[in-house]
Amino acid sequence: MSDRMFDRNVLQLDLDRTVAEISERLRELVSRRMLRRGAVVAMSGGIDSSVTAALAVKALGPKKVFGLMLPELDSSARSRSLGESLAQHLGIDYAVEDIAPTLRAIGCYERRDEAIRSVFPQYGEGWKSKIVLPAGLMDSDRMNVYRLVVQDPQGAMHEVRLPLQAYLQIVAATNFKQRIRKTMDYYHADRLNYAVLGTPNRLEYDQGFFVKNGDGAADIKPIAHLYKTQVYALARHLKLPEDICSVVPTTDTYSLPQGQDEFYFVLPYAEMDLLLWAKNHAVSVDETATALGLTAVQVERVFHDIERKRATTLPLHLPPQLVGAVPEIVK
Repeated sequence: MSDRMFDRNVLQLDLDRTVAEISERLRELVSRRMLRRGAVVAMSGGIDSSVTAALAVKALGPKKVFGLMLPELDSSARSRSLGESLAQHLGIDYAVEDIAPTLRAIGCYERRDEAIRSVFPQYGEGWKSKIVLPAGLMDSDRMNVYRLVVQDPQGAMHEVRLPLQAYLQIVAATNFKQRIRKTMDYYHADRLNYAVLGTPNRLEYDQGFFVKNGDGAADIKPIAHLYKTQVYALARHLKLPEDICSVVPTTDTYSLPQGQDEFYFVLPYAEMDLLLWAKNHAVSVDETATALGLTAVQVERVFHDIERKRATTLPLHLPPQLVGAVPEIVK
């Protein structure tokens, strides 16, 4: 266990030092390791991509950072607005690329809706949807089984448990969004001879909250070692606009508003950060429970869920697997 006392202040950083260390490492990685002139950042208006872009500007200067806004049919207009305002705040060049036509052509929306209608036949034009996990992770032992939430054109909400095949097809179809976005990232990176920066924080990276070869793909991931609480602290330290510093984490993937907690983590990020820190530093269940005002059973349930997500999402972290031995080129 860490020698540091576990309490709600364990995630505090020396922010000046953190910015300096990340900046130095980014300069080294972009120019010496990746052999690139600058960096591309896809900017969703969320806290992670905003801080990543700001750190890139600190490290490389605004002339060597290129921002991308990549909206589609289900994107919030606010996401694009926040992304554009941040790009202007940072003084970087940027482009807005609407990926909806590509997603239509590849069947993203059609395949998703087909899966939804397999469990909710009335679903059609004018309806909205999202998938969610039931709340109450700490209050009961239960399997994480997704539910489909739909809203009809009159505004009435309906909810049904998702069979496995429908769930898999909905996720597979929506994953097109992240993969097409990444294709556009690399187009601009190749065009400019820039590196692509990924934006996962530690909670997302550890728990596999990303799409393989989608938002999980990047040349450099500058904040993957930082908990989301620390990313918010960096946003204020870097003097980003208040609208971004106070933004609520969302997936911005489904047509109904959807928080990251209801889609994946179940708990708010501030609680998950502390519980993950405790798990990572071998803090006992009893000490964690006392520090956070929880019961030992509640902490055990979250620790178990952390381990389960690590196990089930391990393949997302793996590089392509080789059948025969090939000498490594890069050490």
